[in-house]
Amino acid sequence: MKPHAVVIPYPAQGHIAPMLKLAKLLHFRGFFITFVNTEYNHSRLVRSRGTDSVKGLEDFQFRTIPDGLPLSDKDATQDIPTLSNSIQNNCLPHFLDLINNLNDSPDCPNVSCIVADGVMSFTLDAAEQLNIPEVVVFTTSACGFMAYCHYAELVTRGYFPLKDESSLTNGYLEKKLDWVSGMKDIRLRDFPSFIRTTDPKDIMVNYNILQTKNASRAKAVILNTYDDLEKEVLEAIQEKFERVCTIGPIQLREHEIDNPKLKSIGSSLWKEDDALHRVA
Repeated sequence: MKPHAVVIPYPAQGHIAPMLKLAKLLHFRGFFITFVNTEYNHSRLVRSRGTDSVKGLEDFQFRTIPDGLPLSDKDATQDIPTLSNSIQNNCLPHFLDLINNLNDSPDCPNVSCIVADGVMSFTLDAAEQLNIPEVVVFTTSACGFMAYCHYAELVTRGYFPLKDESSLTNGYLEKKLDWVSGMKDIRLRDFPSFIRTTDPKDIMVNYNILQTKNASRAKAVILNTYDDLEKEVLEAIQEKFERVCTIGPIQLREHEIDNPKLKSIGSSLWKEDDALHRVA
């Protein structure tokens, strides 16, 4: 019987695309896959690509959970802070129900593991409650992940929140920090821009602090990069986490797949015309 991986991305296009590529690679290597979208994004996927886009294959299925926000038929990315807050507060019971339903279903093997986006750490609570191993995937670069890992220390050292808005333009963000392992001479402006706020309760800063803290509970941290590209920062990350796996670039690995039906499964939430306008 095939091992069964439940793959769940953060519900935004830039996360769904690489996570779906990873899911297809796992399927190609012999896994039964359940790919979990939010109900909102599932509807967007159907509108943009048609109902056939979510039929999957006999051993590659799509399932949904609610994101906790009011129902909407908008065809746009949701407000990220509002969405993140709702995910953390509302998604766990629905995800638990989904896993239990999968385990009770005669149509698929019991869930063997969870492969979750690293910023969906509520899934770790489910994994621990159900005694299922979980790995977390950070779709950013290793440098980006390491920067998020240091958000908490920026708070401790007094760099966050900004004292006032003048800090955005007076050269304050040019300050070099010599205590960030693996990233010599990194400046404040080089950190993901969520920290550029005067609000100590900023949702996204505190959300990302929680996500990187929780990553240590996973069986492994997976990064979409490769060793020669980010050698120094990867060595620093490996000192923080018990097991770190580099699998990138996923886009190139996807070419290994020689199953046309599997290749045809797409992730774009935008209709083709809209996507062309966005590129233009």
